[in-house]
Amino acid sequence: MAATSSSSYSSQEKYEVFLDFRGEDTRDRFSGHLYHALRQKHILTYKDDENLESGHEISKIMEAIRESKICIIVFSQDFASSTWCLDEVVRILDCKRDGNDFIITIVYEIDPSIVRKQNKSYAYAFTKHEERFKASMDKVQRWRDALKEVAGLSGHKNKA
Repeated sequence: MAATSSSSYSSQEKYEVFLDFRGEDTRDRFSGHLYHALRQKHILTYKDDENLESGHEISKIMEAIRESKICIIVFSQDFASSTWCLDEVVRILDCKRDGNDFIITIVYEIDPSIVRKQNKSYAYAFTKHEERFKASMDKVQRWRDALKEVAGLSGHKNKA
């Protein structure tokens, strides 16, 4: 998930990097350090605020994804449990297909095969999503497909 601060976001700002991560897993560790390192290099990076609120903020996030040149996805143990993170992955892939994003994936403190094969904690998360979204199984399938596609990337630029 991603913003320098949602309150400082303006429609004229173009982000160079969108940082997608599960806050509870990595906000105060890896993702936080990565964000600060990028900012020290004067790279305008969108990282979420800890207190994002509902649909209003998610639309700002989706716009930041579209405007960013690079999207970094940090996969961690509980990444797949976040519907926001999964929605962001779908949006990132949509933008990549339009030819305007470079995607870098990082697998943090988890075996990459868990992400690719969607087993262990990822299988558990998807079981929960299937229970919660019984009426929207197409949404869950989009998340699964997007995760599989992105998990197979190690930094990829679409050559449209």
